[in-house]
Amino acid sequence: MKIGIIVYSQTEHTYSVATKLKEKLLAAEHETEIEKVIPIGEVQPRQKEVKFENQPNVNAYDALIFGSPVHAFALAPAMKVYLEQIQSLQEKKIACYVTKNLPLNWTGGSQAINAMKKICESKGGSVIGTGIIVWRGGREKQIANLVDRISSLF
Repeated sequence: MKIGIIVYSQTEHTYSVATKLKEKLLAAEHETEIEKVIPIGEVQPRQKEVKFENQPNVNAYDALIFGSPVHAFALAPAMKVYLEQIQSLQEKKIACYVTKNLPLNWTGGSQAINAMKKICESKGGSVIGTGIIVWRGGREKQIANLVDRISSLF
């Protein structure tokens, strides 16, 4: 299976999770690539219009994993706008994950995942798994669990 890991990452934390996912998927003999969503300029929380330097083409993949940080208790605007601009995710298996800094439940992780899931499903995709990584102590175990859980879905 050809799997695309599409990531928006400002600090490289979200990207570092993608590299671990890629390693695990390659070990399971899946053809796997990581592509970055790269906006032009700095994107502010809740920004509605975003222009892109790079917008990965999802049509090249059988399945997708989307990764994004949480910004201001919500899905990062660059990932939100990117997902909204995708024409179709019809018949694609999809997993989504977010990284966030604040450990409390109400600080945006679930909201960001729900936004990703809603957009993907509105484009015809089938979201088969999600995960949230809190970028604090114990994150290596969280990352390992997420990598095992998501990679087992494909």
